[in-house]
Amino acid sequence: MTSTIDVHAHFLPPAYQAALQSAGLKTLDGGIPVPDWSPERALGLMDEIGVAGAILSVSSPHVSFVAPDEAKTLCRQVNDYAADLCQRHPQRFGAYAILPLRDIDASLAELRRGLDELGLDGAALPTNVGGLYLGDPTFEPLLEALDARGATVFVHPTSPACFECFGLGLPAPMIEFPFDTTRTVASLLFSGAFERYPQIRFILPHGGGTLPLLATRIALVGSAFGAGSRTRPAAETLEALARLHYDTALASAPHQIAALRAIAPISQILYGTDFPFAREAVVRAAEQQFQALPFTAEERDLVRAGNARGLFTAFAARLSG
Repeated sequence: MTSTIDVHAHFLPPAYQAALQSAGLKTLDGGIPVPDWSPERALGLMDEIGVAGAILSVSSPHVSFVAPDEAKTLCRQVNDYAADLCQRHPQRFGAYAILPLRDIDASLAELRRGLDELGLDGAALPTNVGGLYLGDPTFEPLLEALDARGATVFVHPTSPACFECFGLGLPAPMIEFPFDTTRTVASLLFSGAFERYPQIRFILPHGGGTLPLLATRIALVGSAFGAGSRTRPAAETLEALARLHYDTALASAPHQIAALRAIAPISQILYGTDFPFAREAVVRAAEQQFQALPFTAEERDLVRAGNARGLFTAFAARLSG
């Protein structure tokens, strides 16, 4: 069990915490408290549940809460902290680079710096940026650069632009996060981005959000009704979904895993915790739930670490060292 790799773990570097405080954000995305985080607290929980290494990222709201120029600086600070943390704990932590996505040229520069100079393990993108989803033409240069590198890209949900209009009074992670993951995948599907950029290894959190339930509906409607020039054969849509990667963070209940396995093979499923937004008690309960899942021993090893080792070869080498 100690070989487990957590591909969905969050951190809150000091500069990021300071930026949230300066913006007056004590809660996020409609009511989620900003959690406490420290390397020591993360390592303590990792040791307790048998996680050898974790790939870190910032969560929602990414850097959308600061001005575009401030976002460039904040991304650099977060990525610098991530690189330093990985150097201090090379056998425990990896990290995804974050990018100031409202400025594509700056994002391309920070991607090069994050991967080439800092040695980070991939990129973390939010599902939307000001209401633009990842298949939007705005992001074409970034997708092209990620594809050229064969990069691993962790896509994390954030609140949709229209969230305040819904009137439910419920935090976005309850309902909107799973749907926003589905929205950005639909954007990538029906823009043709998955076909144009097949070398990007996308990881979707939370078992793919609502995709396991809606996959057949998306495929059928997208093949026949009103998609116009974006109409695509249903089989191609389902094949594209089967090539994506999915983590188990907050999605380790038996019915969730059964639904996920109906659209993706075991080779595409990865272990995730969502700590510290998922508190220690939630992570412990999810680990117990995971242990009870009807995987074979080989399948369990693949989900815990084997599949992740194929995506994060440099990090896996550090773990082995």
